[in-house]
Amino acid sequence: GPYSETLVVNSSLNTHSNNYLPKEFKLYQNYPNPFNPSTAIRYKLPFDGIVNVSIYDAKGKLVKTLLNKHQTAGFKTLMWDSLDKNGNAVSAGLYFYTLTTSESQNSMKMILLK
Repeated sequence: GPYSETLVVNSSLNTHSNNYLPKEFKLYQNYPNPFNPSTAIRYKLPFDGIVNVSIYDAKGKLVKTLLNKHQTAGFKTLMWDSLDKNGNAVSAGLYFYTLTTSESQNSMKMILLK
């Protein structure tokens, strides 16, 4: 009719402009720590990219790679069940976890008690 109007709305969603995405790279202390038999490793990524999270023993030997793949930006959590790359339970002691991206690398220590 004479009093109707057409309203056209154009919109798009850009996840990279989302205010909920982290603004900086951060690796958090695992929880719980000390732990037995599993622990959570949390981190935040401000950008998409290849992410590597690996566990090393006190001598620097690779115990297990938890993640080595492309991830989108955001808040992430990985679990480690205290098993090595062959599926064997590791011994109690000090371990290090390292998060590596194309932009950053950070490591923290954790303790497995049995």
